[in-house]
Amino acid sequence: MERSPESSAPLRRRRHTRPLLGSAMAVVAAGALTLTGLVGSAQAADVNVAKNAGFESGLANWTCSGGTGTTVSSPVHGGTAALQATPAGQDNAKCTQTVAVKPNSTYALSGWVQGGYAYLGASGTGTTDVATWSPGSSSWTKLSTSFTTGPSTTSVTVYTHGWYGQAAYLADDISVTGPDGGGGTDPGPSIPGAPSGLAVGTATTSSLGLTWNSVSGATSYTVYKDGVKATTSTGTSATITGLAADTAYQFAVTATNAAGESVKSATVSGRTAKDGGGNPNPGTTVPKHAVTGYWQNFNNGATVQKLSDVPANYDIIAVSFADATSTPGTVAFNLDSAGLNGYTVDQFKADVAAKKAAGKNVIISVGGEKGSVAVNSDASATNFANSVYSLMQEYGFTGVDIDLENGINSTYMTKALRSLSQKAGSGLVITMAPQTLDMQSTGTEYFKTALNIKDILTVVNTQYYNSGAMLGCDGKVYSQGSVDFLTGLACIQLEGGLDPSQVGIGVPASTRGAGSGYVAPSVVNAALDCLTAGTNCGTFKPSKTYPGLRGAMTWSTNWDATAGNAWSNAVAPKVHGLP
Repeated sequence: MERSPESSAPLRRRRHTRPLLGSAMAVVAAGALTLTGLVGSAQAADVNVAKNAGFESGLANWTCSGGTGTTVSSPVHGGTAALQATPAGQDNAKCTQTVAVKPNSTYALSGWVQGGYAYLGASGTGTTDVATWSPGSSSWTKLSTSFTTGPSTTSVTVYTHGWYGQAAYLADDISVTGPDGGGGTDPGPSIPGAPSGLAVGTATTSSLGLTWNSVSGATSYTVYKDGVKATTSTGTSATITGLAADTAYQFAVTATNAAGESVKSATVSGRTAKDGGGNPNPGTTVPKHAVTGYWQNFNNGATVQKLSDVPANYDIIAVSFADATSTPGTVAFNLDSAGLNGYTVDQFKADVAAKKAAGKNVIISVGGEKGSVAVNSDASATNFANSVYSLMQEYGFTGVDIDLENGINSTYMTKALRSLSQKAGSGLVITMAPQTLDMQSTGTEYFKTALNIKDILTVVNTQYYNSGAMLGCDGKVYSQGSVDFLTGLACIQLEGGLDPSQVGIGVPASTRGAGSGYVAPSVVNAALDCLTAGTNCGTFKPSKTYPGLRGAMTWSTNWDATAGNAWSNAVAPKVHGLP
């Protein structure tokens, strides 16, 4: 969020342009692993034909272009080392290896990546070459695909690579699983590492759902409740039953294979629902279809407003912004009385109460363009939850908006929001406003956070502006400022695991509200029609409709007022009239 005067930059967001991701980009290879093989017994067990797949022996068996690759001891996904490759100039950090395969055979290709853009694929298969990619992540993300070799194919190139001008990427635990082509495999498994990303999901009066990240080489997982073994699972989720209502429990999980059991993961806390409560119902006062608007606690050239000036068209009002403090994770709110023409704290609190009495939700937004709040440890997660809850009690806020544009850690933000939910109860409103790049795949930290807290999440209002061109859910590139951009990108979330009621369309209220990507209210309404009813679409039309779509968001109520409230007067009736 831009807080400076309009003359310097009256923008909510500023960000560099992401490289266009068209079909040409999807097939460029920057790292390669070649597989060469002999026909063996059809009854032989599948093996990982990649050598030094975890980079424990440095770059042995691997070749990286232009000296762009090295190995590092941290962070690693498994074992003691991982590949780090850094794109430079016209070199996108290509790393390759040759491994034996059998003709007419199917291989499962996977690997773990972190950091900047990272690709994993196979070429020279003799059939259809494949590739998969991640737009970047601050934690380990698994990439998976598969390929089938041709009738005379005895070598296949499997590769990892980054992208031009982007940050270094990390890769670890590459797996090319299929028939032994004659080259054998690395020695047997070692004890796996501890699972990461343990999070509590759906809560009932007698059960709690758990999810965690998979661990390379693990064949099963063991869940511990309050230090005692509770259940085992061959997947990355489990539901713990037989629990008492409205009771907190501590959970940890381990990974196991033939070599043994890992150490326990970090411990997380979960609380069952109260008797008769069932699953939490986040934002019980939020209507089925809602309009969200950000209210500016600063003057940047837009109309200065009191909360009482915000039109009734808005169902959720996000107060922008809470400020970081010197204590990690802790936030504070400081009303800019001087910049808001003498608006006092007492008046502000009274206006919050009046909006709540009118059935509206006033929440505190954390982040913005200049926000520097970091929740990246257990301590900071606790501080965040405690400080936000304290602001809710002091000012009457009914929830929190996560608008962190400088990075988010899904593990610890999940812990923070679950802790806040336990304090605030089922009426807590949680919204998010990620940038488009943050929601391009389920592997991004923002998307993972949203899925981790799906049972307590109210709505994700992605900012469909200041974005450049982006991929839609159909793999095509769409330019901002069009109905296709709104619908094609919203489809990623709708098909990626969020409920339609948790998806909203975020746009600027006027041409002055953002640097780029403004669309007229009529385009927003067309996108709402397209997603909910399959009408008024552009070239992109979703394969199904989502009548439960939550609604729309704008930056900001102040820029809307500057333009005569043209945005809310046009979009709010459409949202509130959805089926």
